[in-house]
Amino acid sequence: MIKLLKPVDVKSNEKQALLWSWLYVFALFLAYYTLRPIRDELGAAGGVTQLTWLFTGTLVAMLMLTPLYGYLVKHWKREKFITISYRFFMLNLVVFAMLMATATGDVLVWTGRIFFIWVSVFNLFVVSVFWSLMADIFNTDQGKRLFGFLATGSTIGGIAGSAFVSFFADVFSNYILLLMAILLLEMSVLAAKKLSKLGEIELRVSNSAGRFNQEIGGGVLDGLKRTFQSPYLLGISGFILLYSITSTVLYFQQAEIVNSTFSDRAERTAFFANIDLWVNSLTLFFQFGLTGRMMKYIGILPVLSLLPLFSVISFAALAMNPTIVVFVLVQVSRRVANFAFARPSREVLFTRLSREDRYKAKNVIDTLIYRSGDQIGSWGYAGLGALGLSLTGISWLTVPVCVLWFGLSIWLAGKEYVD
Repeated sequence: MIKLLKPVDVKSNEKQALLWSWLYVFALFLAYYTLRPIRDELGAAGGVTQLTWLFTGTLVAMLMLTPLYGYLVKHWKREKFITISYRFFMLNLVVFAMLMATATGDVLVWTGRIFFIWVSVFNLFVVSVFWSLMADIFNTDQGKRLFGFLATGSTIGGIAGSAFVSFFADVFSNYILLLMAILLLEMSVLAAKKLSKLGEIELRVSNSAGRFNQEIGGGVLDGLKRTFQSPYLLGISGFILLYSITSTVLYFQQAEIVNSTFSDRAERTAFFANIDLWVNSLTLFFQFGLTGRMMKYIGILPVLSLLPLFSVISFAALAMNPTIVVFVLVQVSRRVANFAFARPSREVLFTRLSREDRYKAKNVIDTLIYRSGDQIGSWGYAGLGALGLSLTGISWLTVPVCVLWFGLSIWLAGKEYVD
């Protein structure tokens, strides 16, 4: 009974690795949620038409970066790859901060558009790298026990970042917030370095010794090839694709509803930050001990299928009453279901992969497949709107998509990966 009441079922040889993993993801999400409200405000300010092109730009950026990612993973050790790639993003933030502090007119407008695309790429890339590292260090049994608790690091980081921006959106300029994010990313780099060293020592009993920081090897495009060759990886890709499509539809509906409700830029930024704050606060309640216990004792299937099942209900509710109150309830509840249940459980699926697939195929799924879903969702939304469908009609059309997604989650959770 006492064991069941513990916040996390962790063994003695896992404690330090779990602590540094938690610090890593905490700093990472604290940085991201400092940047996210700025991105969302810039996206909403441009309107739905502008959002469609911004999502297209994001996909193009992913297509250009995927071969580069494969090349770097092939030739660099894991610790070196994480360090250099994260510091590259930090250098980008320095440039954005300088532009936001000094640019005016069209230069400032284009800075905002490029920043929207950059944050979208940054988020998927750095988070994918983190979970690839976790799937590399922890095995499937450890993932079921520990990933739910690790997700609390992202949630608490999100709470801290959202609260900070919500309280100080009208005090600090955007470029000041960007400089703060740089310091937090450096903290993630230091935690990743420490974690790589601990992985070889503390987890040697449960994982293969001596291979933690070796080069991954393989071909540059192997991740893309493997994703479309394996039914298991295709199943995960389908899950991510349908999640991305439905999330994009909701994001476009968000832009419509928020623009019709708020006219002031600072109000919109604070509104987005407040949604993030509510999402992360409620997510933490479920993540702290509950998610890991659910995956361990009732299995991945019920946990993984909660988000698509809830999405069916959410879009039906939004179709019947498309007001800002219902939207906030749907957006908050759906994102809580994702962060508290779907994300940790789907990351456990990646622990079944080979080491090369954990980095290469996983990155293709988390970035290229994800952003392809954005494209389907964004251009589909624009096309349906051009045909005269309202927010209500589009919501009703999204319901059967969520039903298909629910069926896929049931199939996927019961599959065993075969290399």
